[in-house]
Amino acid sequence: MSSERTAATVLSTRDLTLGRGGRIFAALPDLDVACGRSLAILGASGSGKSTALLALAGVRAPAGGEIVVEGMTLWRLPAARRDRFRGERIGLVFQSFHLIDAVSVAANLGLAAQCAGLPRDAKRVDELLGRLGVAGIASRRADRLSHGQAQRVAVARALMNRPAVVLADEPTSALDDARAKDLLALLKEMAAAEQAGLVIATHDRRVIDAVDSTVEMKPLP
Repeated sequence: MSSERTAATVLSTRDLTLGRGGRIFAALPDLDVACGRSLAILGASGSGKSTALLALAGVRAPAGGEIVVEGMTLWRLPAARRDRFRGERIGLVFQSFHLIDAVSVAANLGLAAQCAGLPRDAKRVDELLGRLGVAGIASRRADRLSHGQAQRVAVARALMNRPAVVLADEPTSALDDARAKDLLALLKEMAAAEQAGLVIATHDRRVIDAVDSTVEMKPLP
């Protein structure tokens, strides 16, 4: 992929529906997300927004419809190719971070590269940690980080492989107003700097003013 991406659409969906137990229970409005832009998928608990995010990540198949990331129709790829594509082009930020406690920050970021079949890049690790304001912690074990440091390391891991799209699941749900505002600003700033599209799945209405656009999940009867 070219490193000189323009404002072209990096993620789009059409007619996406979600299923559970053999029943279609929700639909996602059509999305078009350009690099450097941000969008929130809003919905109450159980509305399907996290399931939608898993479909966008190539983890859980939708019931129907189409997802295209950088021109690749995600769910038409063979499973192994889809896994590789996810590792290379889609960054994930989880609500509970999912860092590996017993290894260093550098190892956590290095594993993101390794799982995508890419070489570990110490220079990239230092660059990201420096830009995120946590320079100097690369050798620290993940279980010895403060909450704020762990949060920034999780963002760095999502950006490690220079993804086209960053997906964040409920990143602000456990945060007070000040910390939520700071994290949203950080996600937007870093995604824009990396020329990645940013999609946040959340029930947190505070996110609305922080992103470029929003859509609401559509529960189905």
